[in-house]
Amino acid sequence: MDKITKWLADHDISEVECLVPDMSGNARGKFTPTDKFLTEDSRLPESILVQTVTGDYVDEHNELVDPADTDMLLVPDPDSVRLNPWANEPTAQIIHDCYTRDGVPHPISTRNILKFVLDRYYAMGWKPIVAPEVEFYLVKRNLDPDEKLSAPVGRSGRTEKTRQSYSIDAANEYEPIIEDMYDFSEAQGLDVDTLIHESGTAQMEINFLHGDPLNLADQVFTFKRTVRETALRHGIYATFMAKPMEDEPGSALHLHQSVVDAETGRNIFVDHEGRENDTFLHFIGGMQKYTPGFISFFAPNVNSYRRFTPEMAAPTSLHWGYDNRTTGLRVPDSPPQGKRLENRFPGADCNPYLAIAASLACGYLGIINKVKPSAPYQGDCSAEPITLPRTQEHALSLLLECEEAAEMFGEKFVRAWSAIKRDEHEEFNRVISSWEREYLLLNV
Repeated sequence: MDKITKWLADHDISEVECLVPDMSGNARGKFTPTDKFLTEDSRLPESILVQTVTGDYVDEHNELVDPADTDMLLVPDPDSVRLNPWANEPTAQIIHDCYTRDGVPHPISTRNILKFVLDRYYAMGWKPIVAPEVEFYLVKRNLDPDEKLSAPVGRSGRTEKTRQSYSIDAANEYEPIIEDMYDFSEAQGLDVDTLIHESGTAQMEINFLHGDPLNLADQVFTFKRTVRETALRHGIYATFMAKPMEDEPGSALHLHQSVVDAETGRNIFVDHEGRENDTFLHFIGGMQKYTPGFISFFAPNVNSYRRFTPEMAAPTSLHWGYDNRTTGLRVPDSPPQGKRLENRFPGADCNPYLAIAASLACGYLGIINKVKPSAPYQGDCSAEPITLPRTQEHALSLLLECEEAAEMFGEKFVRAWSAIKRDEHEEFNRVISSWEREYLLLNV
């Protein structure tokens, strides 16, 4: 706590946000005066870890957490301390790790799941490196859920009507919002790099500098809060839904992954001559073999599976290729030390801790089990048959059949995740859509 105490004093902090990433990757926690934060333990009910995105508790939550709804202990991570630049008074935000009453890392904490996977790498003398790319849409305020989303008005007073991939002028339409977003990100020490206008109307992409997976997961978690807050200050919304509009491309969270030797820093995906080696190919093979079982962590919501649509800039099969953006697994052009694999399956709606953990788990299993990949795909892969799950229900059934998922994430976590997502799926199924009323009401 000495490092945290000094930081709070140096920044004259009067209030602390004690944050915990929930299953959806959103912030749960409490506001605490600084003096109380420094003198008392922070606690939260462990039941917040088994809430659905609608705020309900799963039916079997008494089997997953203590029926008495006991507290879990929160331990602040000093490496996650950041200013909250949009608060009205000097406020810090600190991400906390969750522990049981017995002092054991809580098995249903999503941040702990990533730590568990990273420990597998560290035990082998390896250090994973990741670089996320996060896509999102800016949209008009939407107060009626039945109303379709649309692009907000830009500086010109007009809204986008056509796709403007990589357009500088189209991005500049939202310059006031983007400038505030960068200012907030800089104040929080987020390693945001380039911004581009993606192919959707008012769709943006932010790239992060490569680095430590836990630190990058924290940054993506913080960045999502930042973008939403920035948009609200300008009277619009920012959404990370995987597929917010039916005629527009979905939003992804692409993950670039490499692994280095912890002692030497050498990329273990290449040999001493700089040529890709069997370890790299096994990593790819693991991604191909185990992604179906882990796909619900890349596509966690009912809406996620609408993104896996041919000709909509999203992968639909398990192929890999060299500098091929139509495959789900892409090997970008790079120098030997930068040899890496881009995982294009995760949607922007994923929990970054779980998506990174799942991606690294698949690659790790591939290396350990020496899984051979298919031949690299050449040409347009979007014409290939769809082999990814198209529904949340199918993805969850694959998860429960995947013994490796329980091995890497823990059986209790897999049970909790499955229970939450099945409850969300049943809640969704109770809603009658406008499509059904349009085409079935008088025609069946």
